[in-house]
Order: sequence, then C-alpha cells, then structure tokens
Amino acid sequence: MSAMIGYTKRLAGAAMLLALAACSTTEVASLEEPAAVPMTGQTNDPAPGFESVAPGSEEDFILSVGRRIYFKQDSAALDSVAMATLDNQAAWLNKNPTWLLKLQGFADDSGSAAQMQTLSQKRADAAMAYLTSKGVDPKRMWAKGYGNDREVRDCTERSCKVQNRRVVTNLRTQPDAV
Repeated sequence: MSAMIGYTKRLAGAAMLLALAACSTTEVASLEEPAAVPMTGQTNDPAPGFESVAPGSEEDFILSVGRRIYFKQDSAALDSVAMATLDNQAAWLNKNPTWLLKLQGFADDSGSAAQMQTLSQKRADAAMAYLTSKGVDPKRMWAKGYGNDREVRDCTERSCKVQNRRVVTNLRTQPDAV
C-alpha cells in the first residue's frame, strides 16, 4: 500500500512538472505570491552591482556588447559568432562616436614567433575591416598584433588554447603614443 502511495505522489509530481513546463515564464511567475520578485529575464533592470553603469561608457561596452572575438587555429577568418559580436560593437560604436578603439590581435603558440605575429596582425586587421564595413570610421581605429605574447592562459590542451586566439577591442579616448 505504501508503495502505491509513493508511486502516486511521484506521478502527481511529474504531472505538476509537465504542467509547469508547458507554461510560459510569465504564467509561471503569476503562480507565485503577488509580491514576488520577477524571474530572471523578466526585467530590464541591471544586475545587482551594475546599476551605476552609464550608457555609452567603457563599462557599458564591455557588459552589453562584449569586446572579444575568437578564431580557429591558424586562421584569421571571422566566423558567424565573431561577426555577430562585431555587428554589436559597430552598432554601439556608431551610437558613441567619441570613442577610439585599439584592436589587439593575439595568437597561441602553434607556430613560430614570426608566424604568430603575422597571424595576430591579420586577425586584428580582419576585425578592423569588418567594423569599417559596418560604418565605423577607420580613422577611429588602429590594429596591432601581439603574436603569442600576452597569453590568457599558458596551457597545452586545445580547448584551453582557443582563449589565446582572439582579438580584443579596447576603447580609448586618444590614440596610443608611438
């Protein structure tokens, strides 16, 4: 008998989960107490600790747009994820035309220092060309390749090395000194 009661409770619990899964997030939220805090994703309020981030600031760029794109090994080709990030950067930069930007290219250690220097510069140049094609004034940008200097992580695993194959968009108020 107790086995049957346990089975019935599990079945009722499963039915409740299925019913909740069929609800939209808004419907699920309406099942809560009226004074409940909105569920994640239901508000445009900034995350705790980020309430004072000013629109158009460097922090706004980093948090709402993203400043890094990544590449496949030995490639300077932009993939769809990189292009989506650069599209967001271009839109933000076109709304905030006072910012200058330095595109820093990096590579992992999959070749000679000279090869990685060249590849990192090609990556930075590819990002700059793409941003230019999206309306960002090329006079606001400069690109520099750093080869495999400034690694994010010194590692041997392939999944780790991808962090070093990147371009980082850094906002500036004035050009770097030569």
